Amino acid sequence: MRVLLDTNAYTALKRGHPSVVAMFRNAAHVYLSAVVAGELLYGFRSGNRFESNLAELDEFLGSALVSLVPVTLETARRFGQIAASLRRKGTPIPTNDIWIAALGLETGAELISFDQHFAVVENLAWTCPTAQ
Repeated sequence: MRVLLDTNAYTALKRGHPSVVAMFRNAAHVYLSAVVAGELLYGFRSGNRFESNLAELDEFLGSALVSLVPVTLETARRFGQIAASLRRKGTPIPTNDIWIAALGLETGAELISFDQHFAVVENLAWTCPTAQ
């Protein structure tokens, strides 16, 4: 199984959340989107452990199991389709999460996130980890 980590899943992984750790260990490949990287870097700069958090992220991204996924024109096309569909249904979700969902569809990976609103994105493989 290939997985795409949302920001909260990456954080849960780093904190040792059992079900997220299990999904990570069972994954054939792990993707981290450039959007999630941006959210993480913002959070690191807002905290008091910037250097250590950045070093952990760099080490994570250096793993052969992990790929950083860029936003491409194909991602933008998928973003537009998802955003328009959600608007028609009256079920908007945060903009960054639409980008993350688009990358989930583009990579064919299962998105791991605690955010329930991903359930409204059509054709998105999404798993919400069990409570700790």
